[in-house]
Amino acid sequence: MRIAILGTGHMGRTLGTSLISAGHDVVFGSREPGSATDLPAPAVGHTEAIAASDVVVSALAADHSLATLTPLGEALADRVLIDIGNAVNQEMDLIYPDSSLGERLQRALPNVRVVKTLNTLAGAIGANPTLLPAPTNVFLSGDDAAAKSVVAGLLTDLGWAASQQIDLGAITTARAVEHYFLLFAALMGALHTPMFNLAIASAPATQENTP
Repeated sequence: MRIAILGTGHMGRTLGTSLISAGHDVVFGSREPGSATDLPAPAVGHTEAIAASDVVVSALAADHSLATLTPLGEALADRVLIDIGNAVNQEMDLIYPDSSLGERLQRALPNVRVVKTLNTLAGAIGANPTLLPAPTNVFLSGDDAAAKSVVAGLLTDLGWAASQQIDLGAITTARAVEHYFLLFAALMGALHTPMFNLAIASAPATQENTP
């Protein structure tokens, strides 16, 4: 699959390396492609990267991604856009406390199929879940079932078994996983490492325990 990763920072590089290892054709999108070095794939401008892709991953700085992606709406039309960001300010407070970046992106880009995922864990774990000693979970939010199916396939290629993937529902559920960032930050401080993740243990549904 042809994948454009917008953003050349640590998360973009990490994810790009794993997607290339999984056999995908990756290109990076950058505002200054000539200054992007030590990337695992070529870098071009944002619009050119999108034009050469089937799926776009936003690995942009989350606090600026809405402003960066909105003008690219025509280029992004009908594509799957994977949003992996947590929009927080320098004080690590949520920028959208009553909403989420995923929801804002879908509202601003109505012709784009936004899927939220990979924002509840460290980038290295997202790109390689076997770094942890036991299976954990990853979440998906989005309005388009076909788009989520595409993203689920990419997650499988990264090492996330179908049983580890939890589809939370519509893009409005992105609010839940983005607000989890506050707990993630607290856990990182308590554990002194970002190398952890959630594992959801659930009992079989019965009439007694079903809401």
